[in-house]
Amino acid sequence: MKSILVTGGTGFIGSHTVLELLSNQYDVVVMDNLCNSKRESLHRVEKLSDKKVAFYKCDLLDKSSLSEIFSENSFDGVIHFAGLKAVGESVEKPLKYYQNNIAGTLNLCEVMMEYGVSNLVFSSSATVYGNPDQSPLIENSALSAVNPYGRTKLTIEYILKDLYSADNRWNIALLRYFNPVGAHKSGKIGEDPNGIPNNLMPYITQVAVGKLEKLKVFGGDYPTPDGTGIRDYIHVVDLANGHLKALEKLDDKPGLVTYNLGTGKGSSVLDVVHAFEEANGIKIPYEITGRRPGDAAICYADVTKAAKELKWKANYNLEEICRDAWNWQTKNPNGF
Repeated sequence: MKSILVTGGTGFIGSHTVLELLSNQYDVVVMDNLCNSKRESLHRVEKLSDKKVAFYKCDLLDKSSLSEIFSENSFDGVIHFAGLKAVGESVEKPLKYYQNNIAGTLNLCEVMMEYGVSNLVFSSSATVYGNPDQSPLIENSALSAVNPYGRTKLTIEYILKDLYSADNRWNIALLRYFNPVGAHKSGKIGEDPNGIPNNLMPYITQVAVGKLEKLKVFGGDYPTPDGTGIRDYIHVVDLANGHLKALEKLDDKPGLVTYNLGTGKGSSVLDVVHAFEEANGIKIPYEITGRRPGDAAICYADVTKAAKELKWKANYNLEEICRDAWNWQTKNPNGF
C-alpha cells in the first residue's frame, strides 16, 4: 500500500502520522475541515519531510466534496482520524458528536465502497472500555463506553464490524489509543488544542509556562499507590508508527483486526507531574480537588497482541515524553 488518504491529517495524531508516512515513502493526501486544528501543522510537516502534501479542506459530512477527492486521486487505503474528541463537550452536545463522528464515518465508508477502496485504519479509543474494573485491558475486555464521545467510537467499531461481516473484501484495523502525549522531537509539531485541553499534558505545560497558576488534580483518594488516577501515556510518535504497522498488516488481508496501542504501563497523575519536573527542572504546583464524575481509577493497556501481530511497541519513556512536550510548548507558546 503506497497511496494513503488521511482524514483529520492536520490534527495532533494525524500530523505526526502524516510525517511518519512521508518518511517511509508513502504518498499522502490529507483532508481536514480545520475545526480543531490548523493548516500550519501541515506546512511544518512538509518542511520536516521536505515533501509536498496535497491538502483538501473538506468536511466528511459533505459527501459530494468527499467524492471529488476520491475521483481526483487513487488510494490504496485510508487512515481515519477525523472526528470531534472532547469528552466534556460530547456530554453537553451529544447530537453534534453523533452527527459528526458517526454520519461522517458512514459517508467515508460509502464513498470508499463507491471507489473500490477497502483498506481502512480507524482511530478508536480506550474510551470504548468505559470505566474498567480491571487493568491491564485486553482487546476482548468488556466494552461499555460511558460518554457520548466514547459511544461514537464504539458505535463506529460496531458499524465497521458489520460492514466486514457483510462484505469480507474489506480489511479494517481498529486501533484503540490510550493517552497520546508528547510531541515530535523537532518541536515543530505538537498538541495545539483549540480552546480547552482534553489531556493532562497541555495543562501541565500551561502551568510550567505560567498561563495557569497551578494544576488541578481531580481526585486524590483513588485506590492507587499515591491516590491519583492511573493512565497509560503513550508518545504520539510511537502511536503514529503503530498506524504504519497497521497498514502493513492490512497488506496481509487479515479481515477485521483490533489492537490496543499503549505502553502497557500505568502512570499516575503525580508520576507524570514528577517526571515532568525531573525532565525539565521546573516545579509544577498542584492542588488535589474532588474526583471528576465518570473517571476510572486505573486504565492501562495490555499490548501483547500489537507486539506479537504488528511487531510494534512503544519506545519512549515518560521523561522523554515530558521533555518533548515541553520542547514543543517553549518553542510554540501560543500553538501554531
